[in-house]
Amino acid sequence: MKQQEIRANFNGGTITVYQAYHKSIALSAIKNKRFEKPFSFQRMTWVKPSFLWMMERSGWATKKNQEFILGIKLNRSCWDRALSMGVLTHPDKNIYSNGTEWDEKFKQAKIHIQWDPERTLKGSKLNERTIQVGISRFLIEEFNQEWIRSIEDVTPLVKKIYQLKIKGKYKEAKRLLPVEKVYMLDDCVGRNVGVK
Repeated sequence: MKQQEIRANFNGGTITVYQAYHKSIALSAIKNKRFEKPFSFQRMTWVKPSFLWMMERSGWATKKNQEFILGIKLNRSCWDRALSMGVLTHPDKNIYSNGTEWDEKFKQAKIHIQWDPERTLKGSKLNERTIQVGISRFLIEEFNQEWIRSIEDVTPLVKKIYQLKIKGKYKEAKRLLPVEKVYMLDDCVGRNVGVK
């Protein structure tokens, strides 16, 4: 396993990413398969392909304004194009020749890329890192209208796994986790977003 690589639930046409929202945003998104106000179309939105990372971030859908977990299926062609535009949120010296180059690219970036420690079912940090993708306000409308294939409410699954976890039934809980595997990228795109 590489130190930084994308692991996700995907098939030939789509990749699933996760977001957590309050019901005021989540319920309409689930119903209409698109986001509507009060979802903000004026700020960056972050999507995460790692289910367990999303669980750690949202406290298994227990944190305020994160009570609903959405599984959003994106067209892979759109996801791949987004990654090709990505700029890291820090000046990795293996990618950018100097801080000035990174700063210039970052200021103009429509897609932000961040790597965070992957998590285990128990919530422990792993040495491997998983990707977060920030979609800027310049692409939000396109994301909402063209990238999204479907939006599913995975909150019931989250709660079921969480209850098993609380009871220490980790084997049963693990069987319910979405199957995630390594998502391969073009070598050039992989280098630019920090796969290593």
